[in-house]
Amino acid sequence: MINLELPRKLRASANQAHQVAQEIFRPASRKYDLAEHEYPVELDTMAAMVEGLSDSGSADVSGATGGRKAGEKTAGDAHATELLGNTNGGNMSALMNALETSWGDVGLMLSIPYQGLGNAAIAAVATDEQLSRFGKVWAAMAITEPSFGSDSAAVSTTAVLDGDEWVLNGTKIFVTAGSRATHIVVWATVDKSLGRAAIKSFVVPRDAKGLTVSRLEHKLGIKASDTAELRLEDCRIPKDNILGSPEVNVEKGFAGVMQTFDNTRPLVAGMAVGVGRAALEELRTVLTDAGIEISYDKPANNQHAAAAEFLRLEADWEAAYLLSLRAAWMADNKKPNSLEASMSKAKAGRMGTDVTLKAVELAGTTGYSQRTLLEKWARDSKILDIFEGTQQIQQLIVARRVLGLSSDKLK
Repeated sequence: MINLELPRKLRASANQAHQVAQEIFRPASRKYDLAEHEYPVELDTMAAMVEGLSDSGSADVSGATGGRKAGEKTAGDAHATELLGNTNGGNMSALMNALETSWGDVGLMLSIPYQGLGNAAIAAVATDEQLSRFGKVWAAMAITEPSFGSDSAAVSTTAVLDGDEWVLNGTKIFVTAGSRATHIVVWATVDKSLGRAAIKSFVVPRDAKGLTVSRLEHKLGIKASDTAELRLEDCRIPKDNILGSPEVNVEKGFAGVMQTFDNTRPLVAGMAVGVGRAALEELRTVLTDAGIEISYDKPANNQHAAAAEFLRLEADWEAAYLLSLRAAWMADNKKPNSLEASMSKAKAGRMGTDVTLKAVELAGTTGYSQRTLLEKWARDSKILDIFEGTQQIQQLIVARRVLGLSSDKLK
């Protein structure tokens, strides 16, 4: 029999994250939705608490770091398929923390200092020495450019080695926490003639000369989170700020930097699961107050139409939750999880938009008004089906893995 209960350690960590969501995020949620680009000062207190707990070792609060410590292997190592025991480590902890804090407010979750998505990129491919230098920075991740969206292989930002420094030039858009983070993980090509194999990731300090924030985006949702356009104009960084190996391996191709997504896609799935659960809980309250009974003993076709629809949404949510757990568990147990990461992201992203929009619909005027957070969650959830690879890209990746076809065979 499969036991799907969370271990005691993870339950404690998830409970801590839930308290943060309930006591800090929810009360401030509407405030920062209406005050876009205003820095959420409430996060400073929380960041200090998280840092203190992390330093003391009294809690596992890895957030979006990916949970790797120096000396640990990544899922892309040669021994990735070895059976290393049943482990629930940093990836699972990060997933549960993302789920619980997104239940409070996903925009605020993305604004937590020192817990950026770029940290997962560092955890995925950094050397031990780099992990010791960058393991505790606040890192945003800059991939998308004006000329492309989800096709990460189309990166045109360049990195040229000049003595002991890399010189970066290019423009990055839709960078989450791009104006607040202390560092930016920038994807750039070291040789355009070698194609996707030459794309590497670089850690760029936020105050590096030549790196500027050209604008902040006004968005549909997650307004508490800053989303920036960054320009790199002859931006110089140390030679050893290139993550992982600087060598271009044409045979290995794009696999190195793409490991990042195996860590971050389950996290984004967890965010969608968190927002979806928030919407389901609020919808249940609205329906119950309206006198609609939701029963697990009666067939759905013998219940009120709204109750039957709620049961469908809840089942869809459960499927997304379990897929997310599976992808994170595989990462912790050093099993290649590219397929499962994309499956969880695709399912959870679609579920999130379906659940939140249907909750607005079923709640009627209450759902469409600002009397509850339902309409906000519907707006917030859309980005979770888009960033870290759109729904269409995830389905394409799943198809390639299932059919055993390369990217040049199935586009």
